[in-house]
Amino acid sequence: MASIDINTMRAFLSKSISSINQNKVNGMLAEIDLRNTLNNFGFGGRVSQGGWIMRNVGEGLFGHYTIVVFPQTIQPDTDYPVGRQLEEPALALHTICSTMHQIGVHSYYCVPSIANRNDYSTITWQTKQLGIPNIQPYRQLIPTISNFSIRERRYNFLRYNTDAGQIPLNSLAEEFTKEHLRVNFQNHFMSEMSDIDGILWGEQYTYPIEIKEKTPGTDNKLGEFFGIDVGPFVKLAYYAAKKGNLHSLFFVREINNINERRLVNWWFITFEKLALFASWVPIAGGINMQGGGSTVVKIPKSEFTKLTRQSLEDL
Repeated sequence: MASIDINTMRAFLSKSISSINQNKVNGMLAEIDLRNTLNNFGFGGRVSQGGWIMRNVGEGLFGHYTIVVFPQTIQPDTDYPVGRQLEEPALALHTICSTMHQIGVHSYYCVPSIANRNDYSTITWQTKQLGIPNIQPYRQLIPTISNFSIRERRYNFLRYNTDAGQIPLNSLAEEFTKEHLRVNFQNHFMSEMSDIDGILWGEQYTYPIEIKEKTPGTDNKLGEFFGIDVGPFVKLAYYAAKKGNLHSLFFVREINNINERRLVNWWFITFEKLALFASWVPIAGGINMQGGGSTVVKIPKSEFTKLTRQSLEDL
């Protein structure tokens, strides 16, 4: 079979990810729980899989060209032979990518092929651009991408020895797929990349979503608040700056405490409202998902909306 098993996926992730701390694991679990919740509300078909948003880099060039890529998830022990008829993306993804295209963000759907079983070095990616009027054929990914600087010197992205056993089993295939595509892209191009947790297709707008698990903090001036790291805040601000029909949402899985991590409620807030009510005074946060320190922007919990079927239908 032209397939990859779970053990091979873990072995790759142990080399590609520099560190896996508990915050990163909790973030993966929160993403799974949100997708299950949206499914239960009948919105499962309205949210895309995760992907990457990438910008070109270089003096005078930085941020002038942006693309998003959504990979087909490589399922363990599933055949993806070279030369087969490639699978088509979901219809909703076309609509989501059309919205991205309207604001100047080019969107690509990427499909893997595997030459040799359990050999991730033989995975190749083909892609087609979505969100444009004409139906595009699949082409090899790397020759299709333009406007990014070519990486002149080889860089070893598979140099770590991380314990990938912490990654939840039901997140493993998606993490492996995203990481393999990231390494494949960065082996060829210089870029700034950030992950996309998903994109929600609402009744009125299309929303890139940011998902975190939190316990509320307290502040004499704000009351209870949820924090968002500066990095994700800036990414959501980028979407807002693009305007058009693209808005963004910050989802919070509120838990009872950091030991039991039982769900209290799901909450969300649009970026427009977040920007209006976020405190102008950031605070130092804990360890971020990359293992470094974080700076946190505080948003009053009272400005969030509880996630329900009705509140989703109002988006």
